[in-house]
Amino acid sequence: MVTPEYQQLAERGPSAPVQAENLPVVDEAQASPEVAELYARFRESFGRPQIPGILQCFATHPPLLEHMMGLAQSMLFTDGALGRLQKELIATAVSSRNRCAYCTDSHGFFLRVHGGSPDLLDAAIACDTNSPSFDPAQGALICLVQKITDDSASITSDDVASLRASGWTDLQIAEAIHVTALFACFNRVVNAFGLPSQDLLGTCKPEAKSITERGSL
Repeated sequence: MVTPEYQQLAERGPSAPVQAENLPVVDEAQASPEVAELYARFRESFGRPQIPGILQCFATHPPLLEHMMGLAQSMLFTDGALGRLQKELIATAVSSRNRCAYCTDSHGFFLRVHGGSPDLLDAAIACDTNSPSFDPAQGALICLVQKITDDSASITSDDVASLRASGWTDLQIAEAIHVTALFACFNRVVNAFGLPSQDLLGTCKPEAKSITERGSL
């Protein structure tokens, strides 16, 4: 499954080695045979020569790396009950809400690759549920995502009913919950290791701004 975003990144050629500020990640030169095999499997499956920094964080525990690669392949980087654009919209909003510059930049870039407009990207990063860039269904979805991120214990059946009334199915709502909760984990792992933004947004289109330039996190 060669994803379009990873294909674009591969076409740009090699990037600088990953440098985490707080805790070392497992780069390929240091990888054990078990991790090296998983890295090779990732390259073959996703078509990206360089191993993303977040996977290099997970590689400190190889079984976790293997499970995260499975999640990426079976849920995050494929259409399911939700399409890729919807998933990247959630990922960008959650990552911004959690002040994760690395994931906001990465998934904001993916959102643009999968057809999100610059205005939709701005609304997702701002978590502005009243933005006209969101259609009513998207606005309702981001309201739920924001509530899960800020105070998941406050979610009630009324929140689910509101999503249903906006046209979302139970499977789509469940998948939105899963993606939101997964990024709560991913964002915290990345922030704790100290992965910096890759500034993908600053290079995806001339009108795009990097996360640093946006100053929103």
